[in-house]
Amino acid sequence: MDDLAAHARRLRLLPPSSGPVRLVAVDGHAGSGKTTFAARLATALGGAPVLHLDDLATHEELFGWTERLRDQVLTPFSRGEPARYAPYDWTARRFGPPRTLDPAPVVLVEGVGAGRAALRPSLAALLWIELDPVRSWERGRRRDGPGLTDFWDGWVVAERRHFDRDPSYPFADAVIRQGPEGYVWLEGPRVTAGKNQIITQSEE
Repeated sequence: MDDLAAHARRLRLLPPSSGPVRLVAVDGHAGSGKTTFAARLATALGGAPVLHLDDLATHEELFGWTERLRDQVLTPFSRGEPARYAPYDWTARRFGPPRTLDPAPVVLVEGVGAGRAALRPSLAALLWIELDPVRSWERGRRRDGPGLTDFWDGWVVAERRHFDRDPSYPFADAVIRQGPEGYVWLEGPRVTAGKNQIITQSEE
């Protein structure tokens, strides 16, 4: 298993990608374990902030959050300023009070579609959590319970459509697999295609 601390050190060495921030995307299918992985990586990074894309999406716009992310987060970061965004309340179905997100050396952005084409120019690295989509969705359904069956039915259709049109995996710098005792980091398709990235298995 790869050492998260070692990979955290490499992420901190990447060039800033959005103002002073190294923006690192954690993408993968819903239910694949992105949130748990991002939390552990954030800890290895010394408490790096994590932006959850669920806070920017809505029931009506599951993947229509690009402009909100750009206006509320990326543009302020590009100026070295704190981001300010209003997280969506999935129970009340409205945006809540604004939150501030400071431009730390590394900021993780976690969620399905975090590696979409519109965001990749602002990313220092794209990490893909590898788990079969059907297994991922089954995990998500079990986690959320039968009360959200209708939501998940709609989500699966929307996610398939999104990745068909705008895949993230081919551009991943690293592919992350969860094992019984930790995570295995593998070179992503972008690296094996010849891009020069710092996250490589050969450095272990």
